[in-house]
Amino acid sequence: MTGPTPISFIDVAARKDTDDTLPEQCGLPPVRHRFDADSLHAINAALAAERPLLVRGEPGTGKSQLARTAAFLLDRAFRWKVVDAQTQVSDLFYSFDAVERLAQAQVAGTNRGETRSVAELLDELNFVRPGPLWWAFDAEGAAKQDARYQARSGATTATELPRDADRRGFVVLIDEIDKTDSSVPNGLLEALGQSTFAVPRGQVALPRKGPAPLVVITTNEERELPSAFIRRCMVFQIPVPTGRTELIEQLVARGRTHFRRALDESLLVEAAEMVFDDRKAARERGLPPPGQAEYLDLLRAVQRLGVSTDDRSALLRSIRRFALRKHQELHEPASKPQ
Repeated sequence: MTGPTPISFIDVAARKDTDDTLPEQCGLPPVRHRFDADSLHAINAALAAERPLLVRGEPGTGKSQLARTAAFLLDRAFRWKVVDAQTQVSDLFYSFDAVERLAQAQVAGTNRGETRSVAELLDELNFVRPGPLWWAFDAEGAAKQDARYQARSGATTATELPRDADRRGFVVLIDEIDKTDSSVPNGLLEALGQSTFAVPRGQVALPRKGPAPLVVITTNEERELPSAFIRRCMVFQIPVPTGRTELIEQLVARGRTHFRRALDESLLVEAAEMVFDDRKAARERGLPPPGQAEYLDLLRAVQRLGVSTDDRSALLRSIRRFALRKHQELHEPASKPQ
């Protein structure tokens, strides 16, 4: 993908090991995030190579948040879609509301006084809504089509076009691609490689006014992805330390980002030690281990339920089994070796 304007990159030296609040983006609420050098280098590498960035890692390690980080630091507009087993590659370009069109057809048959013709009322473009890649490739065209879609339902306002979106460019998040059929990643790369894709009654091509979109794709490794797809991506593996000291340090750093001045450092360390011990127990039984997401949930719960540090420390021990030990096997004694 070749953009017509120079690409801006993230200043890694200035941003690494700092944290900030990612603002509300495309319906997602504000969230604190800590920037690390490896993830920022991965974003820059994908931009420079003009390739999608495939982000691999355990659930709850902040894979999806990396796309929001890129949009924030690059001052780009943001679009996203969580995909699943029913997703088709065309859903990333646009959606077609066939059910509503059928309902309108039934209504049109009873409304004899309708001033518009049935053909005009049931025009397929009235039921087409732009998907994340349509917005990223052609923001102005997507905004016009979205206004047409909204007008059909009587909406007074369409989806707002982000400020200077065509000039600034987009970051697109495609979340959990491992849940889809292999036709989705293959079809996605075909569209990105050709820099164009088909929509009803037309084609959408890469933007002329701004840079090509950065596409960030996440996987929880639930399904093997096509080799050809992986070869054409930059791949960033979010690491989870295996050593006790390293894991505790990483978790505590994340805890400081989210609970600075709200929780005592001793609580952050105590919760991190619990996570390490319960990760070890889960792995010994072949179960998915708790991680960063469960760690933050545990801290959030004790922050809201407790008053003093002593209260919260006691709550950590009480709530631990709900936040970190989610499988029945973890509540049973480990079997002794034969």
